[in-house]
Amino acid sequence: MTNKHFECQICGNSDHNRQYEVREMMLGLRDRHTYVECADCGCLQLLKIPGNIQDYYPDEDYYSYEAVKTPSAGFKGKLTKMRDRYAATGEGLVGMLMQYLQPHDKLPSLRYTQVTLDSKILDVGCGAGQLLHSMKEAGFKNLLGIDPFNRDNIQYDNDLRIEKKSIHDLPRENMEGDWDLIMFNHSFEHVLDQQDVLKKTYQLLKPGGICMIRIPTVTSWAWRSYGVDWVQLDAPRHLFLHSLKSMHILAKQTGFKLEEVIYDSFAFQSWGSIQYQQDIALHDANSYAVNPEKSIFSKADIKEFEDLSKELNDSKSGDQAAFYLRKPA
Repeated sequence: MTNKHFECQICGNSDHNRQYEVREMMLGLRDRHTYVECADCGCLQLLKIPGNIQDYYPDEDYYSYEAVKTPSAGFKGKLTKMRDRYAATGEGLVGMLMQYLQPHDKLPSLRYTQVTLDSKILDVGCGAGQLLHSMKEAGFKNLLGIDPFNRDNIQYDNDLRIEKKSIHDLPRENMEGDWDLIMFNHSFEHVLDQQDVLKKTYQLLKPGGICMIRIPTVTSWAWRSYGVDWVQLDAPRHLFLHSLKSMHILAKQTGFKLEEVIYDSFAFQSWGSIQYQQDIALHDANSYAVNPEKSIFSKADIKEFEDLSKELNDSKSGDQAAFYLRKPA
């Protein structure tokens, strides 16, 4: 269906935009929400945010609110810290071996940014701060997490602090900004004021600093193949699902240069979407996410999905990616 009255909030196009009805399928509510795909830049946008949007983020069910696990003690804990340091920085032979044997799937996205243990890093929309906690344990010194939807501030025993605030609440410590890296790890798709948030990010960064945005993307095989059953649509929590073109436009609008895009999808794009096609919600008792033994998938199926994800990432067709935006030096 074509929506003649919608104006794209990224590029302003109002012609020939296409409308989709998408079910809420993470919690299994199955209510429908309207998304519009821009015919020009390709960005997919939620047409109307529900008045009760916070009800779609229940503390007990939403992954970003999960409590940080206490790190292992003794030798095992040391190996984990070495792995995580290697995963983020590429340094350490023992860490390299551990990353090969038991890979951390999020920290390697930091490699391109060339951060060091002394870099000043801000994680926006970090929930309980699981990723930052791993980084702190691995030796990173200057970390801060913020999330306006947390119940309270969080202070961990390792001195990591997560503050209940939005990026707009942060002061700029000098006229050129103070942060080396500001990252949005699967939080930017939940942001309503996309341009304003990136403009604030630009102000807070040092010259030459990087904004890393890890998000699902419609420039992907999964969106083309599964359509409204694509698991990472995640209606209505995801307000914007960007294309490569719309991210280039957004970066230019806010002063950044989109320097690199690295695809990092995994098997979830396949098994999650196939479950939705079969009307199996993510939190259903027979979901692979809840009980793999009772799911419709065999171990061979999951291996096949994992192999497909690697192929899709290599061909720049995976369903999520890290976008690296550079502030000019």
